[in-house]
Amino acid sequence: MDFRLSTEQNELRELTARILADQVTNESQKAAAASEHGFDMALWRTLAETGIVGIALPESVGGGGLGALEIGVVLEEVGRATAPVPAFAVLVAGVALRHFGALDHLEGVASGERIVTVALHEPVGSPHEPAATVSADSLLSGQKICVPAGTAASSFVVSTTDGVYVVSADAAGVVVERQNTTSGIPDARVTFTNSPATKLADRDGLNWLLDVATTGQCLLMSGVCQRALALTAAYAKERVQFERQIASFQAVSQRAGDSYINTEAVRLTAWQAAWRLSEGLPSSEQVASAKFWASDGGLQVLHAAQHLHGGVGVDRDYPLHRCFLWGKQIELTLGSTMPSLVRLGRLIADTPVA
Repeated sequence: MDFRLSTEQNELRELTARILADQVTNESQKAAAASEHGFDMALWRTLAETGIVGIALPESVGGGGLGALEIGVVLEEVGRATAPVPAFAVLVAGVALRHFGALDHLEGVASGERIVTVALHEPVGSPHEPAATVSADSLLSGQKICVPAGTAASSFVVSTTDGVYVVSADAAGVVVERQNTTSGIPDARVTFTNSPATKLADRDGLNWLLDVATTGQCLLMSGVCQRALALTAAYAKERVQFERQIASFQAVSQRAGDSYINTEAVRLTAWQAAWRLSEGLPSSEQVASAKFWASDGGLQVLHAAQHLHGGVGVDRDYPLHRCFLWGKQIELTLGSTMPSLVRLGRLIADTPVA
């Protein structure tokens, strides 16, 4: 496979990276953490003005009409910068609403005026076995936790026992509670009690949405790992012990080499999953494999980075600690190491032998 980006995708990457490099600073991240929703909304508006927020939304609602690979480019750069913006929530929910034809919920999203999100996490159990139910009168009941950007969202794309529904945040019976998270950006616990809902898709659509969301998390982790590896390489070249750069120590170079291999595994498996989704190919096995590497290999990269930095790694004015906190949250989102392996094993076992 050729994972090289097109000229237009490279330009999108460069634009996103340049905006984030200019505007994401230690001070801006502290200010975002102290805000109501934990986001840098000025940065989000800048991304909207340049077309990045609506990159995969239909042109009829102000979007760019592009696809999964462009979403992947943006999410990887957001992960690299650990940027406090609702990119994962909006891009995944946005592409789902586009895919399922619920365009009325996308008005104002591309311009950054409204936020939509996905509610997929269960209080107990797997996202692939949702507990929320919908009555014959299209009234949804259940609870979702760790809803990204949930405190700021105007609409929720919700997984249920029979598929995917969309619910307005101001609908009757919807209660949103803030949940503080490892990354410092709050999620939400959202409780639905006989809340009016509109069905978007059946269980096949839900499986597609979970694959899209999981791949998005893997691409975030790819960016996080690349940033952590770059910080570690730069620090190891500068840090001197026993009158030598620590990069010249065999144990340091071996640990850094393992981190490079793991980072490449996270990146390549994430992009393989994204490419297959963009081509409409069966992707569930590749997504489960990518999530395993994001959870297992990704955390190995981040642990090694902390170890090789020593005390500097926990300095809250140094960017590495945010990489670790983001990575720990991504590891546990939509299936960690063992659940991902179990799911991959079941998928392989259920595949008929030719």
